[in-house]
Amino acid sequence: MRDTGPDCDVVISSRVRLARNLRHQPFPLLATGQQAIEVQKQLTAVNEEGQLNDIGKFDTILLSDLSELDKRVLVEKHLISPALANESRGGAVMLSDNEAVSIMINEEDHLRIQCLYPGFQIAEAWALANGIDDKFEEVADYAFDEKRGYLTTCPTNVGTGIRASVMMHLPALVLTQQINRILSAVTQVGLAVRGLYGEGSEALGNLFQISNQITLGLSEEEIIDNLHGVAKQIVEHERAARKRLLEESRVRVEDRVRRSYGILSHALIMDSKEAAQRLSDVRLGADLGILPHITPQVMNELLVMTQPGFLQQTFNEKMSAEQRDCRRADLIREKLGSQTNLGGAEQ
Repeated sequence: MRDTGPDCDVVISSRVRLARNLRHQPFPLLATGQQAIEVQKQLTAVNEEGQLNDIGKFDTILLSDLSELDKRVLVEKHLISPALANESRGGAVMLSDNEAVSIMINEEDHLRIQCLYPGFQIAEAWALANGIDDKFEEVADYAFDEKRGYLTTCPTNVGTGIRASVMMHLPALVLTQQINRILSAVTQVGLAVRGLYGEGSEALGNLFQISNQITLGLSEEEIIDNLHGVAKQIVEHERAARKRLLEESRVRVEDRVRRSYGILSHALIMDSKEAAQRLSDVRLGADLGILPHITPQVMNELLVMTQPGFLQQTFNEKMSAEQRDCRRADLIREKLGSQTNLGGAEQ
C-alpha cells in the first residue's frame, strides 16, 4: 500500500494466486486433524529447510498461535483469506518479510501461493508465483491429472489453478454512471467482478476486483494476457471519465472532493462505509491535482488502517462499534494533518 507501481492512479494492486494439493493426502475439507498437521509439516519444511531462500526471507506462522484479532488483521491486509482465518486444523501461512508473498496452508486447498504487487504488475506477480510454485514442486507430489491439470477442491479452480486479479479504483466511471456497462462487458469476456475482499463482498470506496473465471482450457500466460488487456482498457475508460468530469463538471467534482476532505479532516465519528467513500473522493482529488498535498499512497494505507481489526491492533484495545468509529476518525484526522504539514497549507 505504501509503494507505487505502473498505472497506480487507477490500479491499486495486482495479485496472482495458485491453488495446489498433495497427491496422497485427502483435500482439506475431508482431512482429519492429524492429516492436516502432516500436510502443514510437509509444506512448512520447504521454508524451514531453506528452499525459499532464493526468493526471500519468510516467516512461518501457525494460525493456532494467533489471536482472533491477529487473524482478522491478516485478513484485512489481504495476507490470508477469511476461510483460512476460520480454519482450526493445521492452518498456517508463510509470509515474506515485505508481505508481498503469502503462502497459505490448509485453506480450501493444501497450498495457496499468493503474490501481491503495487500498481499494474500482473505479469510480474505471475512470474514470482510461478517461481515459488517451482520450489514447492521440487519436493511435493502435486495432485495433477494429464487431462484436467491441477486438481483442486473447488471445480472452478481445476486446470491451471490460477486466480489473477487487479484491484481498481474507478470513481469516475461510477460518477458518470458508466460502471454497470463496463462491468457487464467485463463479465462477458470471462472475467469476474468482486468487491474489496473478494467473492461476496461489497465494492466499497469504488474499489473493484477484476479477476479471471476460467482456469481450464487456457494456459497461465493466456489467462494473464487476457486480464491484462481488459484491465488496460478499463484504465483508459476511467482516465477518460476523469477528464470528462474535469471538463464538464469541474466545480461539482471539486466540491465533492473538498467536502469529503473537510469532513475527514474534522469529523469525530466515522463508520467504515462512510470512511471508504470519502477516502475514495479524496484519493480522486489527489490523482486529479485538486488536493496536491495529499499522496494517493496515504489514502491506500488508510483503507487498510481504518478496518475494524487493524484499528484495535493499532490502539491495542478491544473496542465497541462506536469506539471504533471514534478511533477511525482520530486516525484519519491525524494522517491527513501530517500530509498538510508535509505539503504546506492547502491552497
